[in-house]
Amino acid sequence: MHHTTELLIELGAIILGLGLIGRFAGRIGLSPIPLYLLVGLAFGTGGLLPLSASEDFVAVGAEIGVILLLLLLGLEYSASELVGSLKTQYPSGAVDFVLNALPGAAAALLLGWGPVAAVALAGVTWISSSGVIAKVLTDLGRLGNRETPVILGILVMEDLAMAVYLPLLTALLAGVGLAGGSITLLIALGAVGIVLYLALRHGRLISRAVSSDNPEMLLLVVLGLTLLVAGIAQELQVSAAVGAFLVGIALSGEVAEGARKLLTPLRDLFAAVFFVFFGLSTDPTAIPPVLLPALLLAVITAVTKILTGWYAAGRVGIGPRGRLRAGGALVARGEFSIVIAGLAVATEPRIGPIATAYVLILVVLGPLAARWTEPLVARAQKTRRRKEPLPECHDGPAQSAALPPEATGADVPAQEGHVPGPEKDDVIVSDPR
Repeated sequence: MHHTTELLIELGAIILGLGLIGRFAGRIGLSPIPLYLLVGLAFGTGGLLPLSASEDFVAVGAEIGVILLLLLLGLEYSASELVGSLKTQYPSGAVDFVLNALPGAAAALLLGWGPVAAVALAGVTWISSSGVIAKVLTDLGRLGNRETPVILGILVMEDLAMAVYLPLLTALLAGVGLAGGSITLLIALGAVGIVLYLALRHGRLISRAVSSDNPEMLLLVVLGLTLLVAGIAQELQVSAAVGAFLVGIALSGEVAEGARKLLTPLRDLFAAVFFVFFGLSTDPTAIPPVLLPALLLAVITAVTKILTGWYAAGRVGIGPRGRLRAGGALVARGEFSIVIAGLAVATEPRIGPIATAYVLILVVLGPLAARWTEPLVARAQKTRRRKEPLPECHDGPAQSAALPPEATGADVPAQEGHVPGPEKDDVIVSDPR
């Protein structure tokens, strides 16, 4: 069969299959990411039916998928919002790093993988999935909840940290020495600083230069600019993903909104290709030996993310129920964890299987944790209170009559003028800002 014909058949089958899988995942209320990874495992090296003709195209599509993921993420935030989050959320960001990066680093060292692999696996366990979390909050109708800005603040802090972490990891993986790594890190910090300055001071001018009433022209200019900046960033060892993220931050207003609408379908297509490609590059026979460590790591870091949300929401005065919801929403890992593992897998192939298994577990557990963490804890507390014995009464009926109605289990009559309502942290406001 002619190579071009085989390529078209394979690509058509892949894209059609991804579309059907996405529809199925939507029907059962799950993120399609784990299913995309499973498809990649099934058709990659050591899978059921390895694909060969479309391998190069899928690899390029995966690179574009990462770039578009980060570009669209950058378009969600303005430079002023990022600076504001840095000023108010940095203690929560520090707690997030300590609680969630250290388990990954410790696991790599215990497995005997060395310090570079420890830095990579720390990033895998640290970063929550912005895409999965945003979708879960939307599906659960929590965009107006008091804890939602806290969740978004944590995600923004993590995204900003990636602008420093990814170049540093790239330098370490390339075997660059301390001096070379420091130069790479300084370049990355300088690039971030320059872009934030330009976005804050001259964001309108940049957006005006890119703006176009013609959707086709707007799409071509934004996509071309993003790929160009991503390529230059890659050449400077700053990471193409970070370059795309900074382009998204620099655009604002109507330009950002128009670009988001035009690029979202492309992002979804190429992001799906990216997850499939990661599965294709992972040998499924290498996953069973690391399944137990991945499961233990997933359980530990699910708990640490819940603790992160509890702390961050508590700092702004949100009650226990909202703090639990914030923690449960942060559990999911996804695209960033796979991006980090994809960078590291060439130097340390053992990271690929454990990262795949880890993300598969948490991308399924994440939406469930967001939905059920707070109800399950509330139910457990209620059950515990029921099992606690009432205070002993030595004076007969007169003593029990002195107890408040809540202690005897009796119905409490509503006070005049009092209307029962939700707890303080359950209030959903009309304006999510």
